[in-house]
Amino acid sequence: MSEINSKVVIITGASSGLGKATALRLAKGGAKLVLAARREERLVELRDTIKDQGGEAIYQVTDVTDRAQVESLAKAAKEAYGRIDVLVNNAGLMPLSPLDELKVDEWEKMIDVNIKGVLYGIAAVLPTMREQHVGHIINLSSVAGHKVFPASAVYSATKFAVKALSEGIRQEGNGEIRSTNISPGAVATELTSKISAPDTAKGVNEMYEMAIDPDAIARAIAYAIEQPADVDVNEIIIRPTRQPL
Repeated sequence: MSEINSKVVIITGASSGLGKATALRLAKGGAKLVLAARREERLVELRDTIKDQGGEAIYQVTDVTDRAQVESLAKAAKEAYGRIDVLVNNAGLMPLSPLDELKVDEWEKMIDVNIKGVLYGIAAVLPTMREQHVGHIINLSSVAGHKVFPASAVYSATKFAVKALSEGIRQEGNGEIRSTNISPGAVATELTSKISAPDTAKGVNEMYEMAIDPDAIARAIAYAIEQPADVDVNEIIIRPTRQPL
């Protein structure tokens, strides 16, 4: 993992699931981690675990829906380590529901976190990456960013947007900024716990019985980062072998 060693990596949504698994894996590869999430006690626990294992990490409590907080996160990373090599835009919500249920508040939260939060991350790190003439932005989309299914319309819309943003970064990277779009299928995380529509929750939880470990996604993220600078892994879709959709 020589390409990971000493790289400064910001991870949003680092307190659990994919973000936590990615932090643990990259720390073993020698990355200098900047952990971000809303739950400070979990960030402290993760930072301490990484340090106990010989890794290097700092944290900053961050709500990705607040642009000022995301900008402060990027500033903290640069002040601590002098640069920003990688942003893992991982924070996300998945409160699936049929459109007829009119869960507009949930729609707005998904837009704020899944789209605006990603944009705020991009805006916060892009100037530094341009100054460095190198950088890598990794966005977490979803299988739902490639295919719409019942109850996923709004969630899918946000994840299609993430996929579009990833492609935009690639096209505007000018040979300096790498862009990777990661699209997980069913992964054992807290995402399903926010589904308030009972019938939808029941169906999703049944499907998620086949869910794979978050480290499967962490390994994909590590793979994208560890490629040499002239190789840009643009798109990875990862599902459980048995997942039909």
